[in-house]
Order: sequence, then C-alpha cells, then structure tokens
Amino acid sequence: MTQTSRSLIPFASIRAAVFDMDGVLWRAATLLPGVAEFFAFLQQHDIQIAFATNNSTSTVEAYVKKLSGYGIPAEPHQIITSAVATANYMHHHYPAATPLYIIGETGIRQALAEYGFVVDPDQAQVVIVGMDRELTYAKMQVATLLIGRGAAFIGTNGDRSFPIPEGIAPGSGSILAAIEAATDVAPIVIGKPETAMFDVALERIGVTPEQAVMIGDRLETDILGAQRAGLYTALMLTGVTSPELAASSEIQANGVFAALPDLLVAWEAAL
Repeated sequence: MTQTSRSLIPFASIRAAVFDMDGVLWRAATLLPGVAEFFAFLQQHDIQIAFATNNSTSTVEAYVKKLSGYGIPAEPHQIITSAVATANYMHHHYPAATPLYIIGETGIRQALAEYGFVVDPDQAQVVIVGMDRELTYAKMQVATLLIGRGAAFIGTNGDRSFPIPEGIAPGSGSILAAIEAATDVAPIVIGKPETAMFDVALERIGVTPEQAVMIGDRLETDILGAQRAGLYTALMLTGVTSPELAASSEIQANGVFAALPDLLVAWEAAL
C-alpha cells in the first residue's frame, strides 16, 4: 500500500462489496485505474457486488448500460439509486395507488411508477423531491402548498451540491432546503447517509452488514451512512476527499486507500 493507505478491515470475512461509483470507479467520464483487475478479483473470490448512488435522476437501466460500457458486470438488482430506495420506502409505507407530486427526473419517476404510484398534483398525499434540472418556482410552489395542506414530504437524498466540470452545482438537498424553509416541515430523507439504501443493498445480495464493505469517496455520505448501517468502510482518495480531510475528519473509515489498486493489494494480502 502507498503511504496514503491504511486499513483495519477484516478482509478474510468480507463477502460483499457495495460501491459508490463516481469518484471510485470513474471520475467525470474517465475510468479510474485498476477497476478491471479489482472486479476480476471479486469475481474470482465470489464476492457479492452492489452499487449505491445518491443520484436519483438516472434509471437502473442507464446505470447497467454505463457500467457495462466500462467493462463492469452489473445486473439491475445490484443497482440501488436513491430513487430505487425511495420507491422501496414508499412501497412499504403507502398503498400503491397513493397519489403523489414529484419534483424530479426520469429515475425517480420511473422507480415510483414501477410500484404503481400515480402522479396527481390535485390529490397528492405525498410530495417526493429529488434532483430536478428543470426546477421552476411553480414546481416549488405546488410542493409548498401541498405540504402546507398536510402532504408528507420525502426527499430522495440530501446532497446540497455536486461537482460539474465548471465547478459546484446545487443538488437535491438545496431544493429540499428551499421547500423546508417555505413550509417549516423537515423532509424524510432516504439516501446516504441514511441507512435505507444500505438495507436494500444487503437484502438484495444476501449478506449481513458485518460481511460487507462500503467502498466510497465521500465521508459524510458513503462512509457515515455505511457505518450507521453496520458495514465496514473503505475510503478512496480518488474522489472528493483529500488525504488531509481523511486524517482530520470526525468521520473515520475503517480503511483509507489512495486508489483501487491499493485496496486490492491489502485485500489480497489478507487472504
């Protein structure tokens, strides 16, 4: 391992890996080093795989296609977006025909429709808010009025910002914050660092929390959320977290690695 890597993960007992994607497998449109070798190792050792992302805009099918394009094998059941986790939450808490109002893009709309939920702004009993790059004042006004009349308020994830080539852009958490400010009602938030996404991932791949490691690049979402859910955590320094922040943060991962090849070296050495 490099000098930026350290680990206290019991790799010999790990049976599953849950991956964040951007900053771990790729950065922008560039595949990060060591991805092919790492997935070959996981397959060789029968390690179960899931992918967990706070992105609610893309569909599961789009992620399967993107992963495949990078040479990463993935099946639809392995992809857990915040939209998928939100739809799963709704399925367990509301009847299928419950009318909704949605601020969000294709990913969240499709995930909810697959469970039989319908969009009806006039009768909506639940307001679902995710990232929406076509957000308007009118949309926020409808959401505010519905919540004021008693509709439940649910957010796909609380990420206030995310990186784009030009810099930092507002995320779904910024939309949630605006509606909360208008209504004085805090949303139920589903995505990382809440545990719902991890619960869905573990159920789908059939392992217990202590048999799994979360591989992510964000301390406040990937690492904190996985810790809350009982998983081991591996922080990758190929994304948004610097070595300095990794060392000084109150959130400490079980392992810190400069890149996937360093994680592979540590895992192989423990077997």
